[in-house]
Amino acid sequence: MSKQPINDLMKIGELAEASGVSVRSIRHYDQHGMLASSRSGNGYRAFQTVAVNQVKQIQRLIAAGFSLEEIRSFPECMLLIEGALACPETSETQRKRLAMLDKQIEMLDRQRSRLRAMLVASA
Repeated sequence: MSKQPINDLMKIGELAEASGVSVRSIRHYDQHGMLASSRSGNGYRAFQTVAVNQVKQIQRLIAAGFSLEEIRSFPECMLLIEGALACPETSETQRKRLAMLDKQIEMLDRQRSRLRAMLVASA
């Protein structure tokens, strides 16, 4: 069982455990300005408890195909758990991502059809 964070702050290991992400990923997000941390007197990173939801949202955005560069450019509201609901100005970016995925799926479908035709022809 993990310790309760003092003053609503978490150490990096606690954040990693609570969010299900590696410490290395947390450091990476922090170094690239996607999370806000402070340093304690001994140099340890400290994160507010809201960072758990922010890390989970970053993971969802990565799983949806967004690069870290794109995520970093999103307004801060996009890192809220509500994501697009809290941040309608990113809807166009999401629509473009969806259109790109649709085109990729169409291309893959055509490739699959060609490959099947080649297999049938060689049988």
